[in-house]
Amino acid sequence: MILRIPLFLAAFCCTVSAATLAPQAEQKLAHDIYKELVEIKSGYTTGSTTLVADAVAARLRAAGFPAADIFEGGPSPKKFNVVVRYHGTGARKPILLLAHEDVVEAKREDWTTDPFQFIEKDGYYYGRGTADDKAQAALWIANLIRYKREGFKPDRDIIVALTADEEGGGPFSGIQWLIKNHKNLIDAEFCLNEGGMVEMVGDKNVSNDLQVSEKWYVDFRLEVHNKGGHSSMPVPDNAIYHLAGALDRLGHFAFPLKTDEVTKAYFVEMAKLETGAMKPQLAAIASGSRAAMQKVAESSAMWNSMLRTTCVATQIDGGHARNALPQLAGANVNCRVLPGDTLDYVQSTLKKVFADDQVSIKVDGDVDQAAGSPMRPDILKAVNRVTDSLWPGLPVVPMMLTGATDGRYLRVAGIPTYGIQGLGLDRDDKRMHGRDERMPVKSFYEGQTFLYELVKVLSSPQ
Repeated sequence: MILRIPLFLAAFCCTVSAATLAPQAEQKLAHDIYKELVEIKSGYTTGSTTLVADAVAARLRAAGFPAADIFEGGPSPKKFNVVVRYHGTGARKPILLLAHEDVVEAKREDWTTDPFQFIEKDGYYYGRGTADDKAQAALWIANLIRYKREGFKPDRDIIVALTADEEGGGPFSGIQWLIKNHKNLIDAEFCLNEGGMVEMVGDKNVSNDLQVSEKWYVDFRLEVHNKGGHSSMPVPDNAIYHLAGALDRLGHFAFPLKTDEVTKAYFVEMAKLETGAMKPQLAAIASGSRAAMQKVAESSAMWNSMLRTTCVATQIDGGHARNALPQLAGANVNCRVLPGDTLDYVQSTLKKVFADDQVSIKVDGDVDQAAGSPMRPDILKAVNRVTDSLWPGLPVVPMMLTGATDGRYLRVAGIPTYGIQGLGLDRDDKRMHGRDERMPVKSFYEGQTFLYELVKVLSSPQ
């Protein structure tokens, strides 16, 4: 969908001026770290997050960070995290800056470029992890090195933690492992993490999203068991057919539309920015209009996911031989659940949708539900201040993330977490987890400046 941007928004739909960006030497440092990280294969099966941790630790040591302030460790040799502490006066509790080292797997044959080669073309940086999440990882490290070089004296320690396996490779390798085994290294007053982007429509910025809550994540394993038999004597009672029928019914089902405090506020702000046909629909969501929600959901995949719990088939397997009736057919159904919906509700609803007693459904993996973070006035003020200095008039919009991040584990552990990046991506062309993942070049350097200034504001003496 394309939103029309009113003329009065032109002042903040433009990029920041070149004079506002970091000096060229700092941009080069960020670029070089970014390139190095993207070209390290750190998928769950194709590589190692330890290689990322080693590369980052080497950069930090070369910049003069003491070995005692750099921690590398994890549950296995290939699953290392890296944590570094930049010391302040200690007047306030530390701030934690989080990003993850791992990436979703990518196959060369699926991409138009090599996913593990950092390529610049047509105004974009291409490569697996350019958006999720090696851009923010590179910027945290580059900016930390810059603080040290400039002699910045914060009134709190600044901790950067780059973690293993956020993308689901292992439940106890990354932030969960650090919380359980080394919480003292990452304990902080609050955390800044991925999850909030500068929303763009085409090449125009329309909002700087601050993520304060997120959907929670659950995988369900579906299985149909059957006695099987010889393929020359087929019968209607076929495990694959039972599974296929259930998944087909899922494909035609949608959970109810609804809002909560965060999403309602988000759509109110979006209504203020829109001047086209969708404006009244966006505004009507605040009053609970189901018809408006339906039209908005149909207009954008992202908005649809913000308005309802979603469940989708992501993997399928079945059969044991080409010439035999299947004895087992299975599938994974991945759900991203609204904070107000319960596990029992989602599972029982799916069972009704499948409408087949032969299709078993069970939770596969851990389920971590966390409430949203409090909307702290000091954080909102800081984000607004830095946003307005770079993009005058650009609104800061609290939002619920439709995916899931490591922030849910930190919230459960008592560390409020906020998703904020300052990195601009087109609302309807987000390629994280998909083919030809990319980051606009201008967005990367604008994000560099935004995060540099935001952390300084939040860490400067009061």
